[in-house]
Amino acid sequence: MTTTAPFGARLDDVVVRFGSGRRLLPNGTMVKDAAGTGLDGATLTIRPGTITGVLGRNGAGKTTMLSLLAAFTRPTSGTVVVGPEGGEEDPWENPWITSGTQLVRESGDLMNDEKVSTSLTYYADMRPDWSADTAERLLDLFEVDVRKNPSALSRGKRSAIGATVGLASRAPLTIFDEVYLGMDAPTRYAFYDELLADYAEHPRTILLSSHLVEEVERLFEDVVVIDNGRVLLAEPAEQMRARGFSLTGSRDAVERLAGGRRVLHRQQLGATVQVTLEGALDEAERAAARGAGVEVGAVPVQDLFVRLTDPRSVPS
Repeated sequence: MTTTAPFGARLDDVVVRFGSGRRLLPNGTMVKDAAGTGLDGATLTIRPGTITGVLGRNGAGKTTMLSLLAAFTRPTSGTVVVGPEGGEEDPWENPWITSGTQLVRESGDLMNDEKVSTSLTYYADMRPDWSADTAERLLDLFEVDVRKNPSALSRGKRSAIGATVGLASRAPLTIFDEVYLGMDAPTRYAFYDELLADYAEHPRTILLSSHLVEEVERLFEDVVVIDNGRVLLAEPAEQMRARGFSLTGSRDAVERLAGGRRVLHRQQLGATVQVTLEGALDEAERAAARGAGVEVGAVPVQDLFVRLTDPRSVPS
């Protein structure tokens, strides 16, 4: 049984910059890469005891943010704190916080030259709330042979081991960073079901970073969207779903109802136009849409994420 209260986290105006470096091109030329920025003034709060989806395009800064929370890196400036409500601390070189935080990356962070069982023993020793029964059951479910070295296993099996480590750790802050990569669809869905079941029985804070938003959005209670190193939004999933809607109908009627709202996406097929708009309709506007023969639709989290982070989505 988990004994530590779920951890929350806060980032306040966090900047992470990576230094410049030199690399040798195949033709023998030495080039200097410019310094990069992983996060640029990121500020957000992670509520303890929730499943939070962390979304962002490639290179947006998701992995940088998750690495900060797990004390794998330090901010260039700004502050990061992690811990139970009222007891948050800087996680850097903080054994109490890091023992309660489990970051699972796509690689699984396993000892490639040792048997899988050796890596599992290491994690069991590091995590005070480790559940050996859960680990054994999941490894059996995912059909993983713990007598083999990770290097002898498929990518999907290594991902399944990572998922097992995250769930069996029962860590007050459990972070899955693209852990599904390599898993086939049945294994992914088994992982999602196991995550929900274990979360319900052993509440903690779970961060789930994924590009398969359509598959995992049903799990989200909160959503964080990172865009170009900044926090575009951080809010309950239901609030994000209320950020947009679609209108489908004749061009003139749709344009009239759209008004001055920001158009996130537009497509047209013959005389029929569909637009995705930011905001929400009130009851009078919905009645006007029905009267004009315009269909009002909800927009899935995945579509909103794609449209909100699309640089082509500009105010109309």
